[in-house]
Amino acid sequence: MDNGLWASWYDIDPADEAEWLTWLHGVYLPKLLQRPGIAWAAHYRNTGGGESMRELHRVAARPDEAVPDGCAFLLLVGAPSPHTFFNPHVLDMQETAEDGRWLGKRRGLRHEFYVEETRVDGCAIEHRFPGSTSAPAIQFGAYRMRTVEAELELSRWYSQQRLPLMSRMKSCVRTRKLVSVAGWAKHGVLYEFSSLADRLADHEQPHESKTLDPQAWTGKITSNAVYPPGSPFVGERIWPPVR
Repeated sequence: MDNGLWASWYDIDPADEAEWLTWLHGVYLPKLLQRPGIAWAAHYRNTGGGESMRELHRVAARPDEAVPDGCAFLLLVGAPSPHTFFNPHVLDMQETAEDGRWLGKRRGLRHEFYVEETRVDGCAIEHRFPGSTSAPAIQFGAYRMRTVEAELELSRWYSQQRLPLMSRMKSCVRTRKLVSVAGWAKHGVLYEFSSLADRLADHEQPHESKTLDPQAWTGKITSNAVYPPGSPFVGERIWPPVR
């Protein structure tokens, strides 16, 4: 069971990156996985996605208030429930001064805690066996909708179009629609893919290209969404290593 999800977006100084990754992957994440209730953890590097994602990042509506803008890396952690992360609070998990020193190096840090609303498996579900982490490649969108009417249309779109589409997609491992229990965004969606190349050919080019088309249903949904900086995030998994 992994109906709870903790997501952390952040940047790191390039001068610290190599040592940071060695510490995070070799010390912090193995220790985190020993914590009762933690099901899995996965760390991703932002690759930017294809042309459709770059254009969406350029024109997407952004929050009026200040929201942390880190987006170079994304850490995902799964648990049976979002409450697993709060008793005790994972953000208080700092056992040594060295942990505190390294965790303090993150810049533009933003945390979100989600509960799963629903999920569908895609044709590549064999890449996601019980007890495993999220897939080698992901697209993660975090956002709010502008109005209650847009919220209702969002649910209709997911139910009638997007989720059925993802369930039939050859490169899709799994898609999870999420709702935030703590954090800036109200909604989250985690798309898992067999690889970045498969995602580009199978998902971005034929489908995400419609995100800015005002006549397409997808485009109408996007035009009523407000995204924090760096969302949607497209990345490849760097820990655990992809075999």
